[in-house]
Amino acid sequence: MQEIPPEELSEQLRDGDGGPLVLDIRHEEDFEEWQIPGSHNVDVYDELIEGPEQAKEALSKLPPTEQIVTVCAAGVVSQTATDVLRDLGYDAVTLTDGMNGWSRVHRHAEVPADLDGTLVQVARPGKGCLSHVLVSDGEAAVFDPSHYLDEYEAILDAYDAELVGVFDTHAHADHVSGASELAERRGVPYYLHPKDALAIDATPLEDGQVLTVGQVGVEVIHTPGHSEGSVSFDVAGAALITGDTLFHESVGRVELGVEAGIEDSDVEHNAGILHASLQRLLERSDDAVVLPAHDPGSPEPPVTATLAEVEERNEDLGRDREAFVRELASDIPDHPPNFERVKRTNVGQESVPADELAELELGPNNCAAE
Repeated sequence: MQEIPPEELSEQLRDGDGGPLVLDIRHEEDFEEWQIPGSHNVDVYDELIEGPEQAKEALSKLPPTEQIVTVCAAGVVSQTATDVLRDLGYDAVTLTDGMNGWSRVHRHAEVPADLDGTLVQVARPGKGCLSHVLVSDGEAAVFDPSHYLDEYEAILDAYDAELVGVFDTHAHADHVSGASELAERRGVPYYLHPKDALAIDATPLEDGQVLTVGQVGVEVIHTPGHSEGSVSFDVAGAALITGDTLFHESVGRVELGVEAGIEDSDVEHNAGILHASLQRLLERSDDAVVLPAHDPGSPEPPVTATLAEVEERNEDLGRDREAFVRELASDIPDHPPNFERVKRTNVGQESVPADELAELELGPNNCAAE
């Protein structure tokens, strides 16, 4: 079987010079919703299942290239595409586990921030997720980790840092958090605001609370709206870890907790609360680097912008309360896949077997309001 691991493909695409042709053979609507950046779609999924010979005509029209990497959801049907392509004389391999495998890829880089320590941003390009590791004076804290914990363990080892706490900015709706498990593994507190820790054992966070990581103070700012327990973290005035409250060009959605059945509120109320939360963030230093928990597309770390830059380019921040509520309540994008189960898992109301986590998370994050 000819395969390429997702991490290897990620590095080849990251280099940007002479990478392979990534051929996605899924249905066009699935491809349009979520794909590897730069990939090419030839919808021969049904033909490959019904009889591989039926796909030969479409696949034979591909341009000559050094290598083709075939992609489907889980790497099964794409293996048939690889076999057909090799019969046609192409050098083809299959992406191991397909989009499921792509979803596991993580990349990291240091964030330029003026503080007595180091901030490392961990990007998960297949999900658009961003998490962060703060290291100072031999201590470390992890914010919004995925459940692929080896990525964070490797960073802690690389910086020779002792983990002192793990934080979630909120109960996520697009991916299962690894924060509680990482904290348990390392014997440190797991921090989550009580409004989101509905049935999970977590050390509570309070508005205005200041925690110390090495030489760096981290202030908790309760910024509800996206969820009732959403918080942001002011890292020594140099960075704002904003979760899904504030993105660089949008803001967090306000209906997910309501529709998942875990919030006794309504969309208009949440939108008004979010508007007030954003005004609190705008009071912080214009030079602070804004570090959200998501970025659209396939983020290449570090994804950064100062608060002043975000305020200038984010249209949501220029709306008055009435217009803001009207916009968020009326323009509801597609939901993240399985968001109800993911949300319930992250507040402790549901337990998902480890072998089901990857499939549960498949698809785009869709956590921004626009």
